[in-house]
Amino acid sequence: MRGKSVMFVGDSLSRNQFESLICMIQTLISPSDPKPQTQMNGGDPLSSVSFPEYGVKISYYKAVFLVDIDMYQGKRYLKLDDIRGNGNAWLNADVLSFNTGHWWSHSGSTQGWDYVEYDGVQHQAFQSPLDALERGLRTWSQWVDNNVDFSRTKVFFQNISPTHYGSGQWNIGPTTTTSESCTGQTGPSTTYPVTYPDPIEEVLANVIGGMKNPPFLLNITALSEMRKDGHPSVYSASSSSAEMANQKTADCSHWCLPGLPDTWNVLFNYALSF
Repeated sequence: MRGKSVMFVGDSLSRNQFESLICMIQTLISPSDPKPQTQMNGGDPLSSVSFPEYGVKISYYKAVFLVDIDMYQGKRYLKLDDIRGNGNAWLNADVLSFNTGHWWSHSGSTQGWDYVEYDGVQHQAFQSPLDALERGLRTWSQWVDNNVDFSRTKVFFQNISPTHYGSGQWNIGPTTTTSESCTGQTGPSTTYPVTYPDPIEEVLANVIGGMKNPPFLLNITALSEMRKDGHPSVYSASSSSAEMANQKTADCSHWCLPGLPDTWNVLFNYALSF
């Protein structure tokens, strides 16, 4: 990774992995250099941390759908056929790691768009979230095939990260859910999950299978499904006493750090050597 720029692109699960990797690098270099030189740039959509002595730059670009969202008269237009606005920011990275999935099934107050546009026509709803996901992923795949120089850039795609929401809990995840809540869990599952492939995984496999230059698929879904104990649950840093007492507010989507995303990064770092 020395001398490389690594960019994670996607939703907050990509951010989870981005933050994990920064902490892992910091831990590795601190014993020999108690005060390693770092440069931080926090922003929206782009955040980055650089380690100048090692020529390493780790970035996170927030693009929860990968494709573009344009603002017009205070409304958000999700453009399933256009990725140029986001894509221009990704071109110079040596390593690109993408993800998307959870936001496509959001509705109501958590929906990330007001109108969806494709084939030049604007709509107020998806005909099907999975169809919209596939159309958006095909736009992304065409961008990768046509714009990424694979002689200098490695491309990864992080498979869907599972959620562990129980009945009656606020579920921000996609179809990859279980009936067992993460709340109160103190250990991993003892049996290997057999419920996959998930519909989102099937869409992703179909799209990647049709690419000229398919990315390396970082398949973290099944191993992550076992870690029902690895979520923040009701214990996020900002949780009030009332929120901690209300299991319906539990975050069973993101992951604690240190924690499971560190394992993702061990696999990610190993795959970089190929």
